[in-house]
Amino acid sequence: MTENKTKENSQMSFLEHLEELRWRLVRCAIAIVSIGIVIWVFQEWIMENVFLSMKSHDFISFRLMCEWFGTCVEDIPVQLQSMTVSGQFGYALMMSFMGGLVLGFPYIFYQIWAFLKPGLKFKEKKMAKGIVFYVSLLFFLGISFGYLVVAPLSIQFFGSYQISGDIRNDFTISSYMSTILSTVFYTGLFFLLPVIIYLLSKVGLITPDFLKKYRKHALVVILILSALITPPDVISQIIVSIPILILYEIGILVSKKTFKKEEN
Repeated sequence: MTENKTKENSQMSFLEHLEELRWRLVRCAIAIVSIGIVIWVFQEWIMENVFLSMKSHDFISFRLMCEWFGTCVEDIPVQLQSMTVSGQFGYALMMSFMGGLVLGFPYIFYQIWAFLKPGLKFKEKKMAKGIVFYVSLLFFLGISFGYLVVAPLSIQFFGSYQISGDIRNDFTISSYMSTILSTVFYTGLFFLLPVIIYLLSKVGLITPDFLKKYRKHALVVILILSALITPPDVISQIIVSIPILILYEIGILVSKKTFKKEEN
């Protein structure tokens, strides 16, 4: 009789966890949809001023490059077109969803963290103190860097590149938006490197000596990743690699500080 009650209680506990997870996922979905609806209402303005503006020499990043470094660009001679019946509608939905996901990231991450936190030990909770703030901050720094630096360089390079003057660049809206959205989103994820290093150091999977020993290997990996998300020119890859390398070095300092605290 006692065993049956124990099993029933454990089963109820498991079901309660599932119920809590379900409601947290529902809250995340509501946040994404709510922000997505706002983006949908202003889709024309967002498309023209946030995405299509990268074709213009007047885009904020190109203006600053021209003012600060004397490197000015011209308008990219690109015509965008939709090749499918639902092309523009589909990418309006995609833009709204991705916008809801990115802008709602702090709330979404908080919901995930709030679900996982009760199952952690006191020491594990202590080591992850402020994680929602730091993860959100680094993610938005990465998103900003991707939008202001990586994506414009990609659009500028591919939009102005021509094998022959007789070949015109007519990009599909699918190709254009995919390049921007994926570049910006992946750059945001790359900027989470210090947090990942901190957590791995806390659980003892990596050490500062390990990170220093494999610094050269990390440099190669970073260059490869930079080549995947940027146009195939050396300048763009260097521009993207520098902040990631800085974040790697910050990760080494974070790991060193973490191990000192553990020793004390």
